[in-house]
Amino acid sequence: MATLLMHARVAADSWQLLEGGAGRWVAPGEDGLVPDFPEDADLLVPLAVFRARKAELLERRGRTGVLLEPHEDPAMLAPDLGRLALVALRFPKFSDGRPYSSARLLRSRYGYRGELRAVGDVLRDHLLFMHRCGFDAMALRADQDPEDALAALAELPLRYETGARAA
Repeated sequence: MATLLMHARVAADSWQLLEGGAGRWVAPGEDGLVPDFPEDADLLVPLAVFRARKAELLERRGRTGVLLEPHEDPAMLAPDLGRLALVALRFPKFSDGRPYSSARLLRSRYGYRGELRAVGDVLRDHLLFMHRCGFDAMALRADQDPEDALAALAELPLRYETGARAA
């Protein structure tokens, strides 16, 4: 399980990622039924599931979040951002920078103020840049030391340019 850093602290993660792939949650199974969502859980769902079953997800008592893959356009969430408690952006490998651009768009262009989380191949050396792009939570890769990662967030206290959330 990944260690979650949130607002420069190690934090507990209450979110449940829907397992079994997007197809399981949008198409009928062998019994001819599409599974129900847990009513009280904080659910993180793939974009395809959110788009197919948005009304059901948002009417539950639990909070709803969406997981965006690097190739998915954050503009697709723009009309619903005010009702999402979490948007998670997946870094499939450390060298894929598309989630940085998506984070900046979500904060600056679309005005998203909820939790913005980096997941996947999240490394210590990238945390400061993630924070500057608007991420406020990062799920560290399992081999990353949380204390060392926290230190990375304070390494460069002076900046020449503005960030997505800080002057």
